[in-house]
Parts: sequence; C-alpha cells; structure tokens
Amino acid sequence: MSSNKNNKVINISDNYKNSYIHPKAEIGKNVEIGPYSIIGPHVKIGDDTKIGTHVTITGDTFLGKANKIYHGVSIGSCPQGVKKEGQIFIGDNNIFREYVNIKSDSDRGNAETKIGNNNMIMAYCHISANCNISSDVIMSNATSIGEDVIIEDQAVVAGMTNVKEYVRIGRISMVGAHSNVLKDVPPYIIVDGHPAQVSGINVIGLRRNSIKPAVRREIKKAYKILYRSDLNIDEAIMEMDNTLNADQNIEYFLRFLRNVKRGICR
Repeated sequence: MSSNKNNKVINISDNYKNSYIHPKAEIGKNVEIGPYSIIGPHVKIGDDTKIGTHVTITGDTFLGKANKIYHGVSIGSCPQGVKKEGQIFIGDNNIFREYVNIKSDSDRGNAETKIGNNNMIMAYCHISANCNISSDVIMSNATSIGEDVIIEDQAVVAGMTNVKEYVRIGRISMVGAHSNVLKDVPPYIIVDGHPAQVSGINVIGLRRNSIKPAVRREIKKAYKILYRSDLNIDEAIMEMDNTLNADQNIEYFLRFLRNVKRGICR
C-alpha cells in the first residue's frame, strides 16, 4: 500500500518499489498498479482501474473508472517523429489487452485522442494520434488505425486490419480480418478485403443491438439503393429520402453519407 501527495490510497502489488508513480499523478480509489509500470506527472486515473505490469502511461492522459490495462500497454507517448504529446481521454470500463499502443499529437487536428466506454481493444492494437473511438467497439488483435480515424458505437474491426488516416467507420458495421480500409465504411454493413470492399449487411450485429425487424427491412432497402443501383451517393441519398420510412437509424445512415469526404467502400 502507498499514497500520493493527495493522500489517496493506491493499491500496489508487493513489488511496488519496482514501479514509478510521479508524485503529481492523480490516482483514484482502489486502483491496482503492477510492478515495473510507470505513471507520469499529468496522468489522472479513475477509481477501480487495474493496471498490469510493465505499463507506461504518460502525457496529458485521463482514464475513467474500472478500466483494465494489461501487460506492456503504452498510453500517452507522442508519435514517432513528433516532439510533444497531445491529450488522451479514456472513459470507463474499457479493456486494453497486452501491448496496446495509444498515441496523441499536439500538432495535429484537435490534439486529442478520445476513447469512450466499454470497448475491447485486443493485444497489439495501435491507435494513432487524435483518433476518436466511441463506445462498445471491438478491435481485434494487431489492428492498426491511422491518425484522425473515427470508429463509431458498436463497430467491430477484425484482426490484423489496417485503417487509413481520416477514415470513418459507422456504427454497427464490421470490418473483416486482414482488411485494408482506404475509404469510409457506412453504418450497418460488412466490408472485407485488400482493399476493403462491401460484402453485405451486418445482420447479426443489427440483431445483437436490438434493431427492430421493421428497421432492418428499411436498412436492407437502403443498402440496395446504395449498392445495387447505378446511382452515385448524392442520387442514392435523394432516392432514400423519397422512399424509406423515417426512423432515427435511417436518418443517421443518411447523415453519415452526407458527410462522406473520402468516398465509401464499394
């Protein structure tokens, strides 16, 4: 047992002398920190978080409550070739498996990497500077995402996938393993391949996330308009506006398409 300058109790393993916690770090209640881990001066860690061995958390980094961080994870260091870190904000109940690497760059964009709640980031994943990962996202082993990537709620990115910088992956979509994602992935669909191409609707994901059958039917219609007609994106949006029943999920799908800047996976 030990405490920082704020007199908050830190729960550290028997080898706590082999870890380094900067006196200015803010550590919540019931936090566990394993041996050989390093916690920097500008780090804030929420209650009930468990940090394994050989973990490094530096930079201007905030972690919420009840996160689980496994062996060898690195959070907060600046990207290669960059001299100064940006900010990292991580929510609650996330799992970061072995050797996950999370960056932020103060010289780019909004200089902040954001990760929401209840995400599973599996071993050896790399999250580049200033990305925005929403909530309930699964990233499988050895996936690498470029700078300023957005991954929205309930998306699944399978293992050993590369996502190009500035790409946006919509909610309840799925990216197959070993894919190379060069363009935006619309909500509710599956893409796969090198480069990634559309392969269908994420029916299982829609069911798991309690999307009603009537809405799933409208999503199927939207998919056919977008991918089974000769219409471009603007024409497809107009056709959907005229033919689909109004619903928040359909409206979200249309908003996503209206904001596409890099094109979509086809």
